[in-house]
Amino acid sequence: MAPTIEHMGYELVRVQISGKDHPVVQIMADRIDEAAFGVEDCEAISRAVSAVLDIADPIRSAWTLEVSSAGIDRPLTRTKDWNRFAGHVATLDLALPRDGRKRHRGIILGADDQAARLRLDDGTETSFPREDIRRAKLVLTDELIAATAADRKGN
Repeated sequence: MAPTIEHMGYELVRVQISGKDHPVVQIMADRIDEAAFGVEDCEAISRAVSAVLDIADPIRSAWTLEVSSAGIDRPLTRTKDWNRFAGHVATLDLALPRDGRKRHRGIILGADDQAARLRLDDGTETSFPREDIRRAKLVLTDELIAATAADRKGN
């Protein structure tokens, strides 16, 4: 799936499958050129991915495909996203609790392939092994909205 949409000028952000009786395949993507992601992009990806899934037939029952942009309060799945959004607020959920809790919140300090770094709300800086992070996403803030708007004007 990723090679198909990459050839079209998109990057795969996340694929998620939910539901058992009638699975929903959710695809989240970005444009490689970082231009605004519109309905036309969703339609193009949907047509291409539907064809790939129809041929490969990885899901034996009927399924629904949903395609969307990663959005402003996007999931943080790739190292480049952690680094691109350094300075913004994120939450992350761990597979196992650390310091008695699974959810942590703080300012993104960056990441590499092994760990993501945050300055927690209490001011401490810490690293979280990427393999321990179950889910992470940006928090919608005025600063994030302003930065996203400035990025769009620059493209």
